[in-house]
Amino acid sequence: MTKLASDTAMVLAAGLGKRMRPLTASQPKPMVRVAGKPLIDHALDRLAAAGLARAVVNAHYRADTIEAHLAKRKIPEITISDEREKLLETGGGMIKASDNLPDPFFCLNSDNIWLDGPRDCFHDLSRVWDADRMDALLLLVPHTKAINCRGLGDFHMDSAGRLTRRGPSRIAPYIFTGIQLVSKRLLRDPPQGSFSTNVLWDRAREEGRLFGLAFTGQWFEVGTPEAIAPTEAALRDV
Repeated sequence: MTKLASDTAMVLAAGLGKRMRPLTASQPKPMVRVAGKPLIDHALDRLAAAGLARAVVNAHYRADTIEAHLAKRKIPEITISDEREKLLETGGGMIKASDNLPDPFFCLNSDNIWLDGPRDCFHDLSRVWDADRMDALLLLVPHTKAINCRGLGDFHMDSAGRLTRRGPSRIAPYIFTGIQLVSKRLLRDPPQGSFSTNVLWDRAREEGRLFGLAFTGQWFEVGTPEAIAPTEAALRDV
């Protein structure tokens, strides 16, 4: 099996979870239970199963709840990146945590649920990773493999794997799963404060260094309370 490109992942868990209300009125979104366990445990269990040793988890909304829950876990080893004072969004969160991240590192959303194809997605990303050409390698899923997702898609991908954005009023064939492999080169000269990773991706795209990989499994969009029941039903059928 391909060697992992990194033994560490950043898990983004600092969002306010507004789309998941009312379930997030008294708990952070990563603690919402789906199929018997919190969303963040689905992500962390996949990291551990793939062989990753470390996770850096950022926390803002009800951070104490996330910290207390993660203190019970042994694998992967977890470091908290504290954003209690200010929510930094995805890009700012990576910058704040960067001293605790190797080069490269995986990054994923804490509300991800997926079923792998023939190989787990972290080894798939590692197999394709080319540090000389790539600042970020995004795991993408076609519409047919994105469960509960009704969007227009995010990216087009050429035969070499380079990505371009969906144009206005158009449909793109690939949806970003929230999972990526990132070079610390992507983080250079960042904006100050809170900002989206999209800012860094756009620069990488302009430089021809933003790449994608089509996921061979199934990915579940679990962004609203209404998505929980169909996700649980699909997982029961596995």
